[in-house]
Amino acid sequence: MSASRTERLLNLLLALLNTRVGLPRSVLREKVYHDSAENDVAFGRMFERDKVDLKQFGFEIETLTDPRHFGVDDPASTRYRIGKDSNRLPDVSLTPAECTVLLLAAQLWERAALGSAAANAVRKLQAAGGFTDVDLPAGVQPRIKPAGQAFDDVVAAMHGNHPVRFAYLAVSTGREEVREVEPWGLGSRFGQWYLVGFDRARGAKRLFRLSRMTSAVTVLPASSFEPPVGFNARAELDTLHELPVQRATLSVDKDRLLALRKRAVETAPVDSTRDRVMVEFRDPEVLAEELASYGPHVKVDGPAELRAAVVRRLQGALDFDGEPPVPVAFPEAARAQRARKRTSEDQLARMLQLVPFLVHHQGLHIQEVADHFGITRKALIDDLKILICSGLPEGYPDDLLDIQWENDHVYISEHLDLNRPVRFSEDEAAALLTGLAMLGDLPALAGVSEDEPGSALESVTIKLTGAAGQAGRLAGAVAGQSVEPEQSQAFAVITQAIRDGLQLHLKYLSRQRDELTERDVDPLRLYSLDNTWYFEAYCHSKAGIRNFRLDRVEIVEPNGLPASGTATAEQDFPARLFTPSDDDVLVVLHLTRQGLGLADDYYAERTAQLSDGGLLAEVRFGTAEWLPMFVSQHGGSVRILEPGALRDQTRAWLNVAVEQYDSPSDRAAG
Repeated sequence: MSASRTERLLNLLLALLNTRVGLPRSVLREKVYHDSAENDVAFGRMFERDKVDLKQFGFEIETLTDPRHFGVDDPASTRYRIGKDSNRLPDVSLTPAECTVLLLAAQLWERAALGSAAANAVRKLQAAGGFTDVDLPAGVQPRIKPAGQAFDDVVAAMHGNHPVRFAYLAVSTGREEVREVEPWGLGSRFGQWYLVGFDRARGAKRLFRLSRMTSAVTVLPASSFEPPVGFNARAELDTLHELPVQRATLSVDKDRLLALRKRAVETAPVDSTRDRVMVEFRDPEVLAEELASYGPHVKVDGPAELRAAVVRRLQGALDFDGEPPVPVAFPEAARAQRARKRTSEDQLARMLQLVPFLVHHQGLHIQEVADHFGITRKALIDDLKILICSGLPEGYPDDLLDIQWENDHVYISEHLDLNRPVRFSEDEAAALLTGLAMLGDLPALAGVSEDEPGSALESVTIKLTGAAGQAGRLAGAVAGQSVEPEQSQAFAVITQAIRDGLQLHLKYLSRQRDELTERDVDPLRLYSLDNTWYFEAYCHSKAGIRNFRLDRVEIVEPNGLPASGTATAEQDFPARLFTPSDDDVLVVLHLTRQGLGLADDYYAERTAQLSDGGLLAEVRFGTAEWLPMFVSQHGGSVRILEPGALRDQTRAWLNVAVEQYDSPSDRAAG
């Protein structure tokens, strides 16, 4: 879509919205398509494509026929219009407490596939005037961590009703198999994301754990399917049984891996260098990711499935490192976050939100409007220029959208029935309704107090379900687990300290340093990845901002001192899991398609797309010692290209780790 097509679609929309009796094709061709269609055939194709596009934006085009003419299907007598109310978002009035709960739910998806949809849905509510600006309680910022690029690809396939193809490590055989699946739904259980769908080769419904996918997900746009009527991912996942408890036997370096040893059910010396450590687990793939990150400091003696999973990750990392290097070249010298390329579809969707937003927020500064929509001032002015040139076919000046900006303040006086936002799309409804279902008791723990927290969550869910209507279908196809923190007592202590401006004393287990430390901190805010919670704080012993995992905090309590005020929380959302500093190591990574999400997770400063779908990413890391752990746990999805010395150290570390598993059976498993 070009800018001219965006303008044509907008004019077509205005023409069809502002007619009671409908417009025939001849009028539309002459008045709307006069510069676009060379002949009747070209016009017909263009018009049919445009009808499909407008339907995707939420506008149902009515087809009216006149029985007095010859044949009810006679194109010459067919008229078209759009009902002014059929596509509008219903009025939704929310209390401040409901707005707070909704904002918590929407921001869950900030770095996930439904992030743009959630932001668009909130903007529609703001444009309609029913959303009150609120602050998150005590700086609480929950978000989910989907299962990498596979999550994004499957959501896109579900939205378009297209099947997907991927390689999968079968639980029953332990072998990789290529599957072609009609994706019905996605959901999270036991800390893992699952795809529920119809396996075409087996002719039956199957569940697939995304972490067991061993290749990138390929969407098959040439094929389509219809999901079962009334499908509900949550109900399907409720039939899953948690895996039975197993016991792993590990050989662990003396005085190393304190976090792992804390979970041990039995520990005994093997020799002067190693201990035998027994830990319980349910999911071998989850534990294998952790154990692979420990590299040569641990060896899995059993069970065989866990041992093979660790070897597969270590060998995969080593094999990827051994592939020929790719040239390191970034398209721009300036550092920039990786972002999806903006399209004219994005522009038109934004303009359909922009008009009602301006109607309800007259006189805002132009930069404030641009910031609200997450675009540059220039992009906003480009939008406004298209809008002020759009209107009714051959209309008078009063039949145009009338928008002015005086002294950089924007006003709109004629909106041509675009004063209400378009109803929620399926992915927008799914983002909000699924997010609300995942909050659990978090609003109460976070201190939502204006209304009863439970009733605010329940009431906003009811209101949005009604407003979503049929668009709520996709919401039933996505089901996540609650993001409320398991460490509710520590969460309560920290949120209270943030409200009261108090310092806290910590005993904290640092996995990277492999030691238990004590420190005094000024807590700033809390944020999550799924139900793993972190808090950002100014650490007095390190004289800088640090991030702490709640499940590694052994003791947290006020130390009787007020917060120093040395540092404040940044205004950006979300809080960064990694706080940049002058001592960081700048690393160039090569990511496969499976590992694309790591560029966003680790805040890549520069990226470059590769021809095979992979990515170059320049990332800052706080310590070089952690890089081998990072590479090995992702098992062949990432490798280091620069600096060369760090790549050599990582390769040597991986070699030592793999050489522990020197039997032929171990190598075959890898």
